[in-house]
Amino acid sequence: EELVESGGGLVHVGDSLRLSCVVSGISLEYFPIGWFRQAPGKEREDVSCLTAGDDLITYADSVKGRFTISRDIAENTVYLQMNNLKPEDTAVYYCATDVPGSWGVPCRATDLRSKGRGTQVTVSS
Repeated sequence: EELVESGGGLVHVGDSLRLSCVVSGISLEYFPIGWFRQAPGKEREDVSCLTAGDDLITYADSVKGRFTISRDIAENTVYLQMNNLKPEDTAVYYCATDVPGSWGVPCRATDLRSKGRGTQVTVSS
């Protein structure tokens, strides 16, 4: 499978961005999909994840209420709507997928083994 992220950029505090990840080779109707991020010198951080079938969604505490994950199965694309951006949101954002997990168990993006090349998000104060 291939995952291609887009939509990153340089924005100011309080602005919004919508990231997209187009997936090919698998159907998002059946596979979990998530976003994680990595800032320079820091560990990878889970942002959000969406399971397939039972549609369980998780968010990191740091983005709850500001970020929204969504999926368009027809377009095989996952989105991350990011509102009220903060400087600490600055990172490279990656989407990731993997084989389905157990029903009723949330996914974690950093556990998903296939990922894209990422898109840079920079939030300037």
